[in-house]
Amino acid sequence: MIPPITSMKGAFSLEGQNAIITGGNRGLGLAIAKAFAEQGANCAIFCRNMAKAAEALEELKEIGGTHKAYSCDVTDFDSIRKAIAEVYADYEQIDILVNNSGISYNGELLDMDENLTDWFVTLDTDLNGMVRMTYEVGKRMRDAGKGGSIINMTSNAAYMVNWSPCMAAYSSAKAAGNHFTRCMACELAKYDIRVNAIAPGFTTTELAKHIPPEAMGYIEERTVTKRWGEPIEVGALAVYLASPAAAQVTGSVHVIDGGYMLRC
Repeated sequence: MIPPITSMKGAFSLEGQNAIITGGNRGLGLAIAKAFAEQGANCAIFCRNMAKAAEALEELKEIGGTHKAYSCDVTDFDSIRKAIAEVYADYEQIDILVNNSGISYNGELLDMDENLTDWFVTLDTDLNGMVRMTYEVGKRMRDAGKGGSIINMTSNAAYMVNWSPCMAAYSSAKAAGNHFTRCMACELAKYDIRVNAIAPGFTTTELAKHIPPEAMGYIEERTVTKRWGEPIEVGALAVYLASPAAAQVTGSVHVIDGGYMLRC
């Protein structure tokens, strides 16, 4: 059983915790890593672009803590197992896993090739990558007997039908990720492992640079808060879910989209 907090003192602290963050070298993954580091956690970044990871580590170094990067492709079990073996050799204990790696595909199903390559690549990264990482790290959390927190990054697209552009593969993967989160919360509770998801909406990461100005205006108009989200706001939510303050929170999906879905 995970004990409740008895005071707000240190309730949001991650001091001494070790976290794996897939796709932690940029965007929301890096924002989460920085938020964790500011709360005292050590971050292990899993990614494919190690040059970008080096830049991320420089940013984390300024905050403090012990942070390292590991080459990992979440669609490849051998790559995952190699990276996890390396991180456990360095950190010994992992307390937090953030399944953040993902890709997006914009396009209609009938326009895909005859093998539906884009469909399966998207699901293999966004959904199956989450499953593979949960399997490998979850077993080690279970065997260590110290509990843990798993946070899956999904999207508000899991609840909506985006038609311009069409995003059936991405949205389906994220919807499945939400339900996978709920299933794992039940399965892993007996090991004191909490599993939650964060479903962001439009956030000002580098991906936003590819959105036409007219679309940006439409999004802001449809968003109740009249602005895009900031990466640090997603990082703050991740800190909460990983912290002692959220000891009673598991199996939940937290949408953070400024109320965009309220007008869809």
